[in-house]
Amino acid sequence: MLFNTVEFAIFLPLVCLVFFLLAPKHRVMFLLLASYYFYMYWRWQYLLLLLAQTELNFLAALAIARDQTQVRKKCFLAFALLATLGILFFFKYFNFAAGTAGSVASLLGLRLSIPKMDFLLPVGISFHTFQTLGYTIDVYRGKILPEKSFAKFALFVSFFPLLVAGPIERASNLLPQFDAPTQVNYENWAVGLRLILWGLIKKMVIADRLSTAVTNVYADPHGFPGPLLMLATFLFAIQIYCDFSGYSDIAIGAARLLGFKLMTNFKMPYFSTSLSDFWGRWHISLSTWFRDYLYFPLGGGRVRLGHWIFNILVVFCVSGLWHGASWTFVVWGAIHGTWLIFERILTRPAARFLDLLHLTPQSPPIRLLRWFLVFAIVMCSWVFFRASSLGQAVTILSGFLNWRIPTLPQTLNMGLPAFELCLCFLCIGVLAFVDAALLWQPAIAQRVWARKPVRWAAYVGGFYSLVFFAVVGHIEFIYFQF
Repeated sequence: MLFNTVEFAIFLPLVCLVFFLLAPKHRVMFLLLASYYFYMYWRWQYLLLLLAQTELNFLAALAIARDQTQVRKKCFLAFALLATLGILFFFKYFNFAAGTAGSVASLLGLRLSIPKMDFLLPVGISFHTFQTLGYTIDVYRGKILPEKSFAKFALFVSFFPLLVAGPIERASNLLPQFDAPTQVNYENWAVGLRLILWGLIKKMVIADRLSTAVTNVYADPHGFPGPLLMLATFLFAIQIYCDFSGYSDIAIGAARLLGFKLMTNFKMPYFSTSLSDFWGRWHISLSTWFRDYLYFPLGGGRVRLGHWIFNILVVFCVSGLWHGASWTFVVWGAIHGTWLIFERILTRPAARFLDLLHLTPQSPPIRLLRWFLVFAIVMCSWVFFRASSLGQAVTILSGFLNWRIPTLPQTLNMGLPAFELCLCFLCIGVLAFVDAALLWQPAIAQRVWARKPVRWAAYVGGFYSLVFFAVVGHIEFIYFQF
């Protein structure tokens, strides 16, 4: 079930109504059944995998907490990790691994033929896998106690707002909220509905409209000159931000209607002035997951430079592979990791150079230059994320240098009429203005928002923008494939 459909517009109010009518002791079971129904809306077979992962980690966590010997605790943890990641590998990475092994064998002059598996990738498998593993690892580390109620743990794994594309929640945040009885609350509903409206605008008015131009250009990169290839890449950067942050806004808003507070997943990432700052603002639930469960166990940043470089490259290459079973995603992650390494190595030389110019990293021209550089790196890396192959990505990047003036037919081939393109840039301008106000002048923004005429004008304007300008159709969110 997609957030941007009539079915969900009926499903969510019904769930909220029944949830608050039920006695608190029955609410967990009701939400669990509703979440399973939500997930089964794509294919009922997906539920079997979800149940298998849930039961496996529920029992493993109980065994880890019950056993007193460290060796056996590690054995239970290893079993849970191998079994859970094994399911993920089989469904998401088996064909990729088989193809890579065959290519390596060919380079060595050997013949290796591994039959490919033909099955659909379960929706959101990477998200609920990481959420489940985070819980089991936290129990092993002694950070949380294991949940004794299978229903509550199953709801933690399958809670419908975050089940398909996150945020990847921590058990320490979400599980205790299931024990706290919630009532209909005006503030929760005001915040929740506002987030849902804003998320739908991002998705249906901006992202889905931009997808037409991006898809047309990336399908035939040879048919467009450099300026249009760069424009399409810029539009994809906006599309993926609006698509994914829009999903997160709707998920957080839907949970808030029920009285649950999920973690923030985006904080105006395109205003970052360093790549490390970008990853503190983009897909926060995933970046903090990798920090806590992979980067720190590898040694984090308190190691020698060579060891740290290895840690960064491993984390970001694995992060790229988490997004998809393709070398394009690995390269995307490697680009981010490499630039983070450059940032650290060049920090002191850059500071000394700025001292000679009597400037600081916070000087306005330097901040502007840093922002432009970070945005350019992020935008170019998106080429690998969006391209269907490494060859296509190289073609598009090399096409950036082809600075021919676009002809009218080439511009029209992007699939966006002049009015649609102007509407897109108007929406991008509004989005940038809102994000900038919240980032740089939060106090003033809150005072302005506190005024009823401003607030209700925004609500009415947002509602009518959906009515008149939303792209109608069952267009999936980009991160559903992960």
